[in-house]
Amino acid sequence: MDLFQNKTALPVLQTSKEHLILLIYRFIQSLDLKDSSKYTYQRELKPFLEYMVQHDIQKPERKDILEYRNHLEAEALSPLTISSYMVVVRRFFEWLESEKIYPNIARNVKGMKRHKGFRKDPLSLDQIHLLLDGIPVESLQGKRDYAIINLLIRTGLRTIEIVRSSIGDIRQESGIAVLWIQGKGRDVKDEFVVLTEDALQPIQHYLQHRSKRSLKDRDPLFASLSDRNTGQRMTTRSVSRIVKHHLRRIGIDNMRLTAHSLRHTAITLALQAGATIQEAQALGRHANINTTMIYAHNISRVSNAPELKIDKLLAKK
Repeated sequence: MDLFQNKTALPVLQTSKEHLILLIYRFIQSLDLKDSSKYTYQRELKPFLEYMVQHDIQKPERKDILEYRNHLEAEALSPLTISSYMVVVRRFFEWLESEKIYPNIARNVKGMKRHKGFRKDPLSLDQIHLLLDGIPVESLQGKRDYAIINLLIRTGLRTIEIVRSSIGDIRQESGIAVLWIQGKGRDVKDEFVVLTEDALQPIQHYLQHRSKRSLKDRDPLFASLSDRNTGQRMTTRSVSRIVKHHLRRIGIDNMRLTAHSLRHTAITLALQAGATIQEAQALGRHANINTTMIYAHNISRVSNAPELKIDKLLAKK
């Protein structure tokens, strides 16, 4: 009997950990993706593998996929993370069906609806000044941390773009200093941000004190200072920890204020300073201008708040 002709008679899907690991390995190897993307698929399938084994699900049905999604929600994962996990599960079952191993019981199972707006908040001007003024720059670590955080605030870079940057990526374009970057989902460094004097000077100051040997163009722009990786490229996690550490030093310990908040801060500041939507889109390197429009909407919503007009009217006697 063809298992795809009668889906009420589901075959047994061996759910021993070893067998599932083998299937996941075969699935990932079949993907026409970069190694980094394959690793992401593998990492995001791990919770599903553990769920299947833990619940000893021999004949998974659609309801099991839905219950797995509920399980992720109960784990307090963000809607974006849950949706990402479910995309990978759907693709896994698509592959199982294409290989005639098991029917695609995950077809059309949706992820979680994303909340409107952003998951992170921008910093206020007062918070920015407190943050930058609170970083001690006497040590090499302080000089590096200040240069990184200052750069994030002034250019809206992502942490991955900071990590990928090398010394030789700082160049001149029309007599202006720029930093060429490898953006999100890009394979080459084909975009740049402008380095104003206030953005560039802390970087130069840090580099002057960084090493007794001459630095090469291919060396990381910002290097690790840990015992095991001194001089090596930093990780996105370490950049995030640095930002969080300095936020906590000034009394800010909020889940919605993180390293990614500095990107939101830069784009928000650009619009508040008079940049057009298109200019802010270029700064944020948003593929869709609707993403940039959310920033503009939030600024307009606050500055033109009807609540303020109500207060003004009520204040009249």
